[in-house]
Amino acid sequence: MRYEFMETIKLKKDQSTKSTGIKITGAEAIIHCLLAEGVDLIYGYPGGAIMPVYDELYKFQDKLTHILTRHEQGATHAAQGFARVTGKVGVAMATSGPGATNLVTGLADAQIDSTPIVCITGQVPRHLLGSDAFQETDIIGISTPVTKWNHQITKASEIPEVMAKAFYIAKSGRPGPVLIDITKNAQFEEFEFSYEKCTGVRSYKPVPEPSIKAIEAAAELINSAKKPYIVWGQGVILGKAEEALKAFVEKAGIPAAWTIMGESALPTSHPMNVGMVGMHGNYGPNVLTNECDVLIAIGMRFDDRVTGNLDTYAKQAKIIHFEIDPAEVNKNVAVDIAVLGNAKTTLELILPLINENSHEEWHKEFDKKYKEEFAQVIEKDLHPSKPGLTMGEVIEEINLASEHEAVIVTDVGQHQMAACRYAKFKHSKSNITSGGLGTMGFALPAAIGAKMGAMEREVVAIIGDGGYQMTIQELGVIFQHNIPVKIVVLNNDHLGMVRQWQELFFESRYASTVMTNPDFVKIAEGYHIEAKRVTERKDLKTVVQEMIASKNPYFLEVRVEKEDNVFPMIPSGASVSEIRLK
Repeated sequence: MRYEFMETIKLKKDQSTKSTGIKITGAEAIIHCLLAEGVDLIYGYPGGAIMPVYDELYKFQDKLTHILTRHEQGATHAAQGFARVTGKVGVAMATSGPGATNLVTGLADAQIDSTPIVCITGQVPRHLLGSDAFQETDIIGISTPVTKWNHQITKASEIPEVMAKAFYIAKSGRPGPVLIDITKNAQFEEFEFSYEKCTGVRSYKPVPEPSIKAIEAAAELINSAKKPYIVWGQGVILGKAEEALKAFVEKAGIPAAWTIMGESALPTSHPMNVGMVGMHGNYGPNVLTNECDVLIAIGMRFDDRVTGNLDTYAKQAKIIHFEIDPAEVNKNVAVDIAVLGNAKTTLELILPLINENSHEEWHKEFDKKYKEEFAQVIEKDLHPSKPGLTMGEVIEEINLASEHEAVIVTDVGQHQMAACRYAKFKHSKSNITSGGLGTMGFALPAAIGAKMGAMEREVVAIIGDGGYQMTIQELGVIFQHNIPVKIVVLNNDHLGMVRQWQELFFESRYASTVMTNPDFVKIAEGYHIEAKRVTERKDLKTVVQEMIASKNPYFLEVRVEKEDNVFPMIPSGASVSEIRLK
């Protein structure tokens, strides 16, 4: 039955469960554990090995909303979107065998992007483990490389402790995905249930203790710098350090740039915000990385898409790394000072030691580079003279119509880089994208999760025609639950980013990148979603405004230039100084 999700979820808030001390089945225990952790929303897909849990879930519909996605991968991405916009743990559930293996892409995406999700899978009965039983797969072995922790439960009595540990590990320190596999016999067995939240795990220290000596040394280096430069990442958002970052950059007067995972931690309009680093980042933030004298990395991991050629990356600079995960320190880039700990804590500790400054001459260097980029790239993207529509101008119209208040969810490709470059944000947790794994098909289900996690906010999914078709079936979720997500497909009839590389580096040999696409508008209408197509500039503004004003789900296809490229661009293996404007 179709229903209004917003009204339904209101009835389920602030409900919880208590430890009962009575005998219940393992399946019911799973539900009580979820309720004890404050979970009221699950994404999943039932099947034989997880059916006992779904049977109990049916009995708890007044307390837990289950969203039937159309594919298990969609369940993980929806859980990710929910987690990223709320800061809570997202939950996904699937059966054994193919159901479990279909979760792996989402687990890998969540692992590299530090997203807290707990995935629960059913498994064949304990006595059949290792027998190649129907729909048996070693999901523990398969998921070990792409989870923060995983565990197989074979006895019902293990459920409370393991579930409590799962949620603690997923959300503590540097967050990440956890998978719990539960054999079918454990779901049927009865035991005396009690639940206690996990507050610590022996030998696991999620947050390092900050070193005052390191903080003092970092402050001294920053205060003596002539050309200090900050690059922040998602660690600022995950650590709830947005206000601490803002206070730090304003007092120190230091230009600050962001990775795509860190975008929106500081408002786009903030005077210290100088733009994006990375392969398709802004010109100044990339080039001037190799001209700063002190580079301050905050909650970022020196990903190869940020650094380019490591042999030439910031070799002239002293490097300070604020980081919660010791494994990331000196992994890719050797640093001079490591400041370990939660970003909020360490930034608040260093703030009193920082001198007030403005670094006006240094800021002028960024202004100069921005003017060059604006003249050669930005002006052409946002205000093109050619007849064909550009991705940049579509993003700009969405900015204007949403007044920079929207959550933007992107897939992977040219549209992703255009959105990250041109979307404007006032609030944190507004840019939801697949960063480290680069998962096509991420955006549509992630937007569903993001909207359900922030019903008061406008959520716009910006997707390419290639990635859209990888999880297009999740339109069924939007239709069934009337989730007012806005979907914008930027259609250039190509796998655009691959095509760009083929043009630039493979002599325009477009091998398997041209797409013959279906009628996307008719498909959306088949799911009873209002849908329109824009092919000319004169119609763009009006239709985008109509889309944002709508209180219902809305699909918009925009036909954009087929052979338009995203610049600036750092060629693979090149230095950040070798970024190309054309």
